[in-house]
Amino acid sequence: MIPLLHRTVHPEWIDYNGHMSEAFYVLAFGHATDALMIEAGLHSAYRESTGCSLYTVESHLRFLRDVPEGAHLALRTRVLGAAARKARFTHEMYVVQNASGTPAPDAEPVATTELLALHVDQRASRATEFPPAIRERFVELTEPAPEWAGRSIAAVG
Repeated sequence: MIPLLHRTVHPEWIDYNGHMSEAFYVLAFGHATDALMIEAGLHSAYRESTGCSLYTVESHLRFLRDVPEGAHLALRTRVLGAAARKARFTHEMYVVQNASGTPAPDAEPVATTELLALHVDQRASRATEFPPAIRERFVELTEPAPEWAGRSIAAVG
């Protein structure tokens, strides 16, 4: 299991409606992706030595509840699977009682995102296979998908 990432909602993250702006949900989830990359071995030394990194190519973000200024966030990451060149994972955002807290077992997320990412060789500008150790680490980190993962946006009409 990947450790929880903690953040606090800053005043500049609040929009004209008085709650966290959508751009900052993406920022917090981006920090969770960075933490996943470190956990999987795709850290800065790896990127510098190989010229490879993880690029998000698709995401599905759900805003479930308003988040106020000063809220303490806990972000939970789950790897859902990895193939030769890609990884699928989710992040769930929770409001917790303090900056080092964990969500209660029955806590509902305030936002979720599901992402598909490619391992990209930046020098060649193309997707490339994960090294075996990185792919094995993703396999070790794989968990069952939450019930909401894999959904699409509802049609209008």
